[in-house]
Amino acid sequence: MTRQRILLLGAGGHGKAIADLLLASGRYDITGFVDAAPKASQVLGLPVLGDERLLGALAGQGVALAHAAVGDNAKRLAAAGRLRAAGFALPSLIHPAALIGHGARIGDGAAILARAVIGPEAEIGPLALINTGAIVEHDCVVAEAAHIGPGVVLAGGVRVGVAALIGAGAVVRPGIIIGAGAVIGAGAAVVDDIAPGARVAGVPARPV
Repeated sequence: MTRQRILLLGAGGHGKAIADLLLASGRYDITGFVDAAPKASQVLGLPVLGDERLLGALAGQGVALAHAAVGDNAKRLAAAGRLRAAGFALPSLIHPAALIGHGARIGDGAAILARAVIGPEAEIGPLALINTGAIVEHDCVVAEAAHIGPGVVLAGGVRVGVAALIGAGAVVRPGIIIGAGAVIGAGAAVVDDIAPGARVAGVPARPV
């Protein structure tokens, strides 16, 4: 079976993680990276081709797929918009070492990294990032471009708003609602709903 070609926008640390996912999956041929300010000519042995001025030419050469490999939520949203405008489709990417429960839904452009667990009938929105070892339990909803950090645990029925960030190792109790754009500090224990745009940290999590 012919593998589709895919381009990565972003050659930083998150771009490296996405390339690792793709190499592990074996489902795609990675054309390379484009980056606004390349710091190296290669990442994991894959070429850094140049900046975003190449997008139109690469799409014209038959590279149909791309991924916004940018860790910052707002920048990832913007990068995805530029990729779509250039004519690329943004598939969801799932590491082969991730576990996806029955009935779970993964949106376009989302990335599920190694050893992440997505519970049954959970919903992962477009461009969301579920980082290494995170657990998103049954019936959770993670909205567009949210980032669930490494080792985070979302208990059942948690709702995470658009572009919210939950830092590494945080734990969120069942049924909590985290508003759009909220930031949860690493290692926090979230026991109450979090307002949109709030920044909280600690055990239990409190505004900072």
